[in-house]
Amino acid sequence: MGRALRIGVVGAGKISAQYSDAFSRLPQVAVTAVADLDTGRAGALAAAHPGARATSLDDLLAADDVDVVLNLTIPAVHAEVALAAIAAGKHVYGEKPLAATTEEARAVLRAAEAAGVRVGCAPDTVLGTGVATARAAVDAGAIGVPHAATAFMVTPGHERWHHDPEFYYRPGGGPLLDMGPYYLTALVHLLGPVRRVVGAASRPQATRTIGQGPRGGTSFDVEVDTHVTAILEHDGGALTTLLVSFDTWAARLPRIEVYGGEGSLSVPDPNYFDGEVALFTRDAPEWTALEPRAGYLGAGRGYGVADLALAIDAGQPHRASADVALHVLDVMESVLSAAGSHTAVEITTTCERPEPVAGPLELTAGA
Repeated sequence: MGRALRIGVVGAGKISAQYSDAFSRLPQVAVTAVADLDTGRAGALAAAHPGARATSLDDLLAADDVDVVLNLTIPAVHAEVALAAIAAGKHVYGEKPLAATTEEARAVLRAAEAAGVRVGCAPDTVLGTGVATARAAVDAGAIGVPHAATAFMVTPGHERWHHDPEFYYRPGGGPLLDMGPYYLTALVHLLGPVRRVVGAASRPQATRTIGQGPRGGTSFDVEVDTHVTAILEHDGGALTTLLVSFDTWAARLPRIEVYGGEGSLSVPDPNYFDGEVALFTRDAPEWTALEPRAGYLGAGRGYGVADLALAIDAGQPHRASADVALHVLDVMESVLSAAGSHTAVEITTTCERPEPVAGPLELTAGA
């Protein structure tokens, strides 16, 4: 690895702290500039990285010491910021989803291809030892040929803890577009891309009330469906049952399980990088925890950016790719379309399963 990839952060909100923490221990990347509508937040984040400065978005995009723009803005402007960065000749790595719509995401990829720059996108949790170990087990045939999976994400709603939660309940939000990328990206890594979906959705609550913070007690309208269920048909034939909800107080459900002809695999929460992977097989009929056998050790949000830096240096594809992110966004939009039309919807995009992370590997040593 040569010079560290220089990062200009756009958006210094809540999620930026997790990226900042990871970057502080990754030699592959270095924060050089931060832009945010709140100059105080930008200054605080810049201060955590020696040599970094708080600046305006225009100056950040024009800066010679910014190689990649890390787009941590709200989903509604993901495409706008990404296109501006691409126009400035910068690589882009964004928070999920890649854009508010598949149409916008396609425009980002077309612009990047024309400009000769790369686009990466969260989630990068699939690069940690949790999902990566589960994938290694599936690829090794530990459960035989996988034919089905379940994926569940349920919560009462983010307004209980978030001080400004309205965007979760406006177009571009909802449980599927907010949390679905973690689960669907993991499923693509485990089972491959999706070719067809059916779905149903509902909106049990017309309003929500902020639970804490300076705006606690404030109510607002819900503009999107907040309980979504779907069946996904993967290219390989496996069927996944998906449930995501902002309307469930508690549930005893697995995060992800994969079922094959020879056994079953329990996969940890894909919102995190590690966690226990457990295997149950016909020949060993009890749940047994697997030791980490793949993925980046001690990973956190931002490891996908370090993986991008390594890939650029090596001239290889990066794993947290825009192709996967576009496909995941297409699947989510198609589920909602299927729910609205009460029909099956064919997926118009596809992607390759990214190369697995062999290992487990330690990136903080400069691997």
